Amino acid sequence: MKNKTLTTWLTFWGGPLGLHRFYLKGFGDMLAWLLPMPTALGIYGIQRVQAFGLDDQLSWVLIPFLGFNIAGCALTAIVYGLMPAEKWNAKFNPQGAADAAAGQTNWLTVFGIATSLLIGTAVLMSSLAFSFQMYFEYQIEQARLISQ
Repeated sequence: MKNKTLTTWLTFWGGPLGLHRFYLKGFGDMLAWLLPMPTALGIYGIQRVQAFGLDDQLSWVLIPFLGFNIAGCALTAIVYGLMPAEKWNAKFNPQGAADAAAGQTNWLTVFGIATSLLIGTAVLMSSLAFSFQMYFEYQIEQARLISQ
């Protein structure tokens, strides 16, 4: 039986590594194996910023991969957490009863949803702000070079 509360927290904490998909669908799930790639690219972008500074254009492209992946997993955690017990059990526990305890929502599930909403929104907004700020600063610098 796949537990909804465990899946919500696993999606929030381990989602960028695909852990929730391994839990729900097993090791044959291709998307679970692909999810760590944008996470690794984003971490590489952060390392490039530390090594080369904020003027590194490749890091501007790579860092949002991590942010959008974390935000997408937070959204997925919210969707899983808000799924009705009957739908959860029909989809992930078809061998059990429609009202089985594994699909029920409890306070830990609600805290997982709230945490995912809070952190996911902050990460998404931070990723967007970083990307747009770096892009527009680059555009202003290029315009300044052209005008001279």
